[in-house]
Amino acid sequence: MSVFEIIGGTKLKGEIIPQGAKNEALQILCAVLLTPEKVVVQNIPDIVDVNKLIDLLRDLGVKIEKTGHEEYTFQADDVNVDYLNSEEFKKKGGSLRGSIMIVGPLLSRFGKGYIPRPGGDKIGRRRLDTHFIGFQNLGAKFIYDEGNDFYKVEASNLKGCYMLLDEASVTGTANIIMAAVLAEGRTTIFNAACEPYIQQLCKMLNSMGAKITGIGSNLLYIDGVEKMKGCTHRMLPDMIEIGSFIGMAAMTQSEITIKDVAYDELGIIPNTFQRLGIKMERRGDDIFIPEQDRYEIDTFIDGSILTIADAIWPGLTPDLLSIILVVATQAKGTVLIHQKMFESRLFFVDKLIDMGAQIILCDPHRATVIGLNHEHRLKGISMTSPDIRAGVSLLIAALSANGKSTIHNIEQIDRGYQNIDARLQKLGAQIVRK
Repeated sequence: MSVFEIIGGTKLKGEIIPQGAKNEALQILCAVLLTPEKVVVQNIPDIVDVNKLIDLLRDLGVKIEKTGHEEYTFQADDVNVDYLNSEEFKKKGGSLRGSIMIVGPLLSRFGKGYIPRPGGDKIGRRRLDTHFIGFQNLGAKFIYDEGNDFYKVEASNLKGCYMLLDEASVTGTANIIMAAVLAEGRTTIFNAACEPYIQQLCKMLNSMGAKITGIGSNLLYIDGVEKMKGCTHRMLPDMIEIGSFIGMAAMTQSEITIKDVAYDELGIIPNTFQRLGIKMERRGDDIFIPEQDRYEIDTFIDGSILTIADAIWPGLTPDLLSIILVVATQAKGTVLIHQKMFESRLFFVDKLIDMGAQIILCDPHRATVIGLNHEHRLKGISMTSPDIRAGVSLLIAALSANGKSTIHNIEQIDRGYQNIDARLQKLGAQIVRK
């Protein structure tokens, strides 16, 4: 297994372009199953999780062609639905959590959708009830094959209905939308997720012939159509990578320009980093981050300690809390990080404590960070990446630390960050993959 070796303490400088959005890609690529016509998708990131999904679509019989830089053409005109019963599918489908989103389009178009218990990050309980309750609301029959650990849904004719989702699940909303676009009649989804990637999916589906209104809100109306057509779709840049680069610039006291960020789609992400004291300047669709010797955490109006918590969109995405926690370790002041959604995501802080950070893990969901104000640098250590976001957070910590750090299990980082070592080397980072 590969490792990163990092010599920290070097200031970085230059421009970096964020990759296409991982979480959008996992939705968009599943949507190609809804039509037999060609679908062109641009700005697809070259990362492990996305490449696994592309391979899975190819195994299902989708014709896939790389037609340009980060551009692919997909044509699902000869889908082999029987592949869903194979041992190979059980192995491949179970290795990627994003594979759950093939179920909605397969159910909608072919009347059946199967998936083994999905994998993904080990960050806590991530239930799938919302997906399957939504399919049942549309008229599908849910079957759990306990012997093979398979989830199955089948329906001869889906019918639109009103449903109130039990949680604003992003992947659940995406899956139900894709099932509903070909259902008979109108589907109304209340408490729908409304993050930019869901909006992107809806816009893509409308360009394919769907009739979806309420895009950008938590109340969606979907009037079913008889068939879907091909389209061309360009994905947004990855907001999590953008946030990671903002945090990296602050931790390493570097001057960095992040290019082509689709700023208007970032929500409260820039403001959240600004509350940590990080200066940034919007330049068109770029973010310029000047070199800062110090940054100071804001407080609430009454002077109490700032709390930064994740929330459903337009709140702060939970994927950035690990990065924000790391950035706070070198700020001036104190902040409470409250990770509400996943009970195991903060367990990487022991590695930061070993590096010299002052962090109190209050419980599985909350950590108090007392910033070192760049007066005491973190020290390099050997550590292991537990998941994608913790992995890149540890990478940011290592880039700022005194001495050499080694990060094992970097396959986790590669799942979400495209050629991260080579891209950081261009900014002057001393990072080597071995």
